[in-house]
Amino acid sequence: MFDLIVSQGRVADRSAQTIEGASRVAQALERRYGVKARVVGKAAPPAQDDWRDSLPQAHATLAALKDAISESIDGEKLSVLISNTCPASIATLPVVAQRLPNAVVLWVDAHGDFNTPETTGTGYLGGMVVAAACGLWDSGHGAGLRPEQVILVGARDIDRAEGELLRQAGVRIIAPADATPDHVLRQIGDAPVWVHVDWDVMEPGYIPADYTVPDGLLPSQLRDIFAAIPASQLAGVELAEFHAPADERDGDAAVEVILDIAAPLLQAASVRRTAIE
Repeated sequence: MFDLIVSQGRVADRSAQTIEGASRVAQALERRYGVKARVVGKAAPPAQDDWRDSLPQAHATLAALKDAISESIDGEKLSVLISNTCPASIATLPVVAQRLPNAVVLWVDAHGDFNTPETTGTGYLGGMVVAAACGLWDSGHGAGLRPEQVILVGARDIDRAEGELLRQAGVRIIAPADATPDHVLRQIGDAPVWVHVDWDVMEPGYIPADYTVPDGLLPSQLRDIFAAIPASQLAGVELAEFHAPADERDGDAAVEVILDIAAPLLQAASVRRTAIE
């Protein structure tokens, strides 16, 4: 079975619903698959703060996530992280780069998350995650990911300066209309695959997220992509940014959509990662 980790410490959260959302998804996975989650971090109130404040506040949570993912990758099970926000990956992607140097990172997100302190227009840490992992700025939590290892899937809301950084770095981008199983498989080749999903990649209305963008992926579209990834190549999964709605029935329905989309990835846990070296 897979190794389930859930982030419950604030990492630049701007609403309390993201920590709750991670908890609800993790609990649903525990019930469905009979696993026990490892909880990392302690919840703190959300804030509309700048990365200069949110990054040091998250230091303990990020350090603990780094340790948890390191132990998980070194084990025999598929690593599955349910995180409240994408900035949690500031801790995990450098571990992926170190432990799985040939891996491809499928960054499934409406945004590029490739800003730096010099280019960000909002100061939000979540827009700077991949750039930090690729060493474009120093987060204090490591780097080492090569830009050519990153494939943005579903990205469509990219700042002008960010887009120039992506172009210069050679990060591959697959627009929603081009996000087909065949296209994704051609891009990943025979490399190990680390999958990160920010639910704002979806067409609005399916899974609540803080930063929705029109013209996104459909549930069946994303599920088909995940089903096409060979189980032997799958190295790890990160599911982030589920904004749990106030209505419990709406929340339950959204969690079911999440579990259905992710099912092909989680079922791959029964296959040993023989191709991951």
